[in-house]
Amino acid sequence: MRSPQGMAGSSLLRSLGRRMKATVTEFRSIPNAAEAYGPAVLTAGLTPGQRRQLAVWLGVCSAWVFVLVVVGGITRLTRSGLSMTSWKFTGEKPPSTPEEWEAEFARYKQTPEYIKTNQGMTVEEFKFIYFWEWGHRMWGRALGLVVALPAAYFASRGLINGPLGRRLALLFLMGGTQGLVGWWMVRSGFQEPEENQVPRVSTYRMAGHLATAFTIFSALVWTTLQVAIPVPPTVAAGPEAAYASRLLTRFAHPLAAIIGITAMSGCFVAGKDAGRAYNTWPDMNGEWFPSEYFSERLPALRNLFENTAAVQFNHRMLAYTTLAGVATLWSYGRQLPALPPAAKLCLNALAVATAAQVTLGITTLLTYVPVSLGAAHQGGAMVLFTLMLGLLYSIKPAPSLGTFRLLIAKYGQAATAAAVVGIGGTVVNMH
Repeated sequence: MRSPQGMAGSSLLRSLGRRMKATVTEFRSIPNAAEAYGPAVLTAGLTPGQRRQLAVWLGVCSAWVFVLVVVGGITRLTRSGLSMTSWKFTGEKPPSTPEEWEAEFARYKQTPEYIKTNQGMTVEEFKFIYFWEWGHRMWGRALGLVVALPAAYFASRGLINGPLGRRLALLFLMGGTQGLVGWWMVRSGFQEPEENQVPRVSTYRMAGHLATAFTIFSALVWTTLQVAIPVPPTVAAGPEAAYASRLLTRFAHPLAAIIGITAMSGCFVAGKDAGRAYNTWPDMNGEWFPSEYFSERLPALRNLFENTAAVQFNHRMLAYTTLAGVATLWSYGRQLPALPPAAKLCLNALAVATAAQVTLGITTLLTYVPVSLGAAHQGGAMVLFTLMLGLLYSIKPAPSLGTFRLLIAKYGQAATAAAVVGIGGTVVNMH
């Protein structure tokens, strides 16, 4: 007959055993292990409906920046960027009377661009370039309202926590400084150019302006994905998908960098009007390597960014590298059947978009860069980058060891109790 102490001990162990089983079940389902890290931190405690509201708003902000960049490209292609000779923090309203238009036009007539390239321009022609620049500036300022007003509303309802709020504040600050960066770029175009040179803004400042825009856009898209899909597809799909995604990630990150560098090189092509030179393909005016690639009047480093032949040749080579890289990544991805469906979708879309972008670039070159094709080509670069971000998120790796340390810190007491129960049960059985 068992002693009362033994029966009590057995009862205690059974009770602790049930608790251990419940603890292990909870541990395994920590949405469950994945929700304790990364993206889920931004939406902790929110319902799916609330996350959806935030994701739609952030998606609209991303689309707004997309349009802003494309309109900026049109502003450059139509040579409208230097039409407004002043910049005010609070914004400008366009002239509304003939007298105001004449006064604005008179200020433009004092600029090097008018004196050297636009002599004889009419007021009506001036209005056309003015409205593109004004529209670009106002669309950028409106972005501040598109971000700030909904952010205030969501914050008042408790939908924006500390981590998300800090990220949005940083993006808002970056967006606010973009106007200053843009004016800093425009001011360079009001300086007297070198002899026999066309007045234009500094290509280096233009590249900085575009790089900042790409950074803001990328951060918004990434945040949208994190809010909409707190648990990345790879984490939710299981170990086989995680392993396949890890293999693809090794090649995807370098390719993303190449795509970004190619887009930035396109900015130098635009800044130097290099797209209106060497309008043949696949050769460059009958040469496979342009004889003008090296300029005696430019230092070696500046030659890469300021010599028309070098700028266009470099952009072509980077485009070919991007195409080859995407084709290789796509081919490799097809050999990984365990990839999450979202990753396969992004990979296929990326391959199609890359082929379309290269075709569009060649067509734009052969037709001497019409505004419509030039703007579409710039938009295509952003589509390509967006799909690359989608792919990177869809193959985002599972939690690291540091994450499991976080889990242990969060659920350590229950885990320790489970371990004690397990050891205790073993000891009792031995006796």
